Amino acid sequence: MNLEHILTMVDHTLLLQGSTWEEIRNICDQGMKFHTASICIPPCYVKRAWEYMGQDFSITTVIGFPNGNMTTAAKVFEAKDAIANGAAEIDMVLNIGELKAKNDSYVLSEINEVKAACGTHLLKVIIECCLLTEEEKIRACRIVTESKADYIKTSTGFSTGGATFADVKLMAEHIGPNIKIKAAGGIASIEDAEKFISLGASRLGTSRLVKIAMEQA
Repeated sequence: MNLEHILTMVDHTLLLQGSTWEEIRNICDQGMKFHTASICIPPCYVKRAWEYMGQDFSITTVIGFPNGNMTTAAKVFEAKDAIANGAAEIDMVLNIGELKAKNDSYVLSEINEVKAACGTHLLKVIIECCLLTEEEKIRACRIVTESKADYIKTSTGFSTGGATFADVKLMAEHIGPNIKIKAAGGIASIEDAEKFISLGASRLGTSRLVKIAMEQA
């Protein structure tokens, strides 16, 4: 699988707290140049990015990020605001504490409320695998499968670990056919990307693959 094809599956990502508009604009330029699936940027820059790039390029942003323990109403507001500003895809962090407490109905209801706010726009649910037991990961897979979300995502990249091959393999074994997988956090090479894709991921959250493409150009 060549890098050009892999890049069409990449959400080219910059979410660092200190990111400036100049840096986000560079991400926009790189995403358009290398035809990535989307750019993934902080909510405060979505409107400027949409105005800068126009409607022909997909913008992903994050809500309930990175901890996931905001109220459902706050997440719904964030989603509506992001979409009004031009976001095409929303990556939300589920409520990890409620998942651990086995309050699955709360977790499911929240996902569905956010999806309702997203309408036809894609919703990816970040379950933060590095904080979960295997049983919790499997339960999260089942909840997301039951929900109206479009993707399950491994990680925020802001906790104790990122995507692992084992987690993507586990997800592929426990999600339903209606849910796709996004691996994010620590994807550093073409070989990593190929392995994640072979295990079932159809989206990759990373900035390093575009850097490799720029070095090869």
